[in-house]
Amino acid sequence: MAPSRALFRRFPNKIPLVCCNSRTNSVRPWQQKRWLQAGASQELRNPPRKTDSDKKGPLSGIRVLDMTRVLAGPYCTQILGDLGAEIIKIEHPTRGDDTRAWGPPFAKYNADSDRKGPGESAYFLGVNRNKHSLALSFQHPHGQSILHDLIRTSDILVENYIPGALSKYKMDYDTLRTINPSLIYASITGYGQTGPFSKRAGYDVMVEAEFGLMHITGERDGPPVKVGVAVTDLTTGLYTASACMAALIQRGNDPEKKGQWLDVALSDCQTATLANIASSVLVSGKPDSGRWGTAHPSIVPYKGFETKDGDIMLGGGNDRLFGVLCERIEKPEWTQDGRFKTNGDRVNNRDVLEAMITEVTKTKTTAEWLDVFEGSGMPYAAINDVKATLEHEHTQARNMVTEVEHGECGKLKVVSPPVKYSGAEVGVRSAPPVLGEHTDWVLKEVLGMQENEIKELKTQGVVA
Repeated sequence: MAPSRALFRRFPNKIPLVCCNSRTNSVRPWQQKRWLQAGASQELRNPPRKTDSDKKGPLSGIRVLDMTRVLAGPYCTQILGDLGAEIIKIEHPTRGDDTRAWGPPFAKYNADSDRKGPGESAYFLGVNRNKHSLALSFQHPHGQSILHDLIRTSDILVENYIPGALSKYKMDYDTLRTINPSLIYASITGYGQTGPFSKRAGYDVMVEAEFGLMHITGERDGPPVKVGVAVTDLTTGLYTASACMAALIQRGNDPEKKGQWLDVALSDCQTATLANIASSVLVSGKPDSGRWGTAHPSIVPYKGFETKDGDIMLGGGNDRLFGVLCERIEKPEWTQDGRFKTNGDRVNNRDVLEAMITEVTKTKTTAEWLDVFEGSGMPYAAINDVKATLEHEHTQARNMVTEVEHGECGKLKVVSPPVKYSGAEVGVRSAPPVLGEHTDWVLKEVLGMQENEIKELKTQGVVA
């Protein structure tokens, strides 16, 4: 068995002179070259960072194999990439990630590009920045061997296949931990590795439906609806990213530097994010209170109200703030109305009060009401569409949109990482890759292969 990266961390001056293939125990020249260089040349591992800063990302030097597609997994690995990790995304040689075909819209290729088709899909571009694309078929034995070689120098593998599906390709955790005992192996599935539904394919909207979220989303008298984005996928990606980082810390504190298997299920993450609603049901033993639209079940007024040209959210979250609201909408007498004296009174007379407020808010535009409430100390906000959000002055001031140069499509705008670090470089280092953009780089610079070897692999359809 080939030595793992943990060996280099523990004994940095003892570089193995040979590396054996775990399937055949045969020594390959390019593997020997790679291991000889492993402790000496960080430049082979990471292409130059596109920044003038001396700061590095918190995860700089960490390598992640990304064997995921669609949203939850790619969102997780994009977070790790934003934090400085090197992400090698494994994609099917001809199809790539499923979302490459999900459009329109597409970012069109430049006139001088030799790429065919409508362009790069907006969906794919949204969750795949800061990654290298290796177009590889792991159905082929040579493809499996290449992945095993990459595993030897990787810290984390993230995959989102149905439980057991990767075993036949020798990419399951039990196989890979014999190759690299330090590997952190994160499995994202719909329902987890155990339980009666574990073999089901997991889709965000189905999990939203089955695990409570859809039942509490929608208008009070309307049918259940899904959230506007695939929020269960996104929260699962967030949970997985934080779990990977926690596992890195635990491994760093372990004298043997052992990795572990992370079992992450959309169903579990969805249940966890029911938060206070789940807590209320557990405490009361009663069913949830259903759908409330933009309103709050136990605070009034606290919802979206119609304006002359749109909607505005208003939050009179306590008696004082209700007084501020009444003053600003020129209805101070409402604070003395017995029906509205306390929050409990207002909750009991919700329909009456909300209708009265709406009659007033419909008399002005949203922008006019924003001016009215400016400086009041009361929570209020316009209900904006996504375009207005991305063009919002605060969004711009917080640098939440980044322009990046894409090799085939020219300049692209992407949403920026949200957290700002005072002592680290976090952000968009590279545009989302085209399919197979970094195949040659990974095989040459990471694994040390020669041109003729790569050409043969392409001829066999192992890589593209």
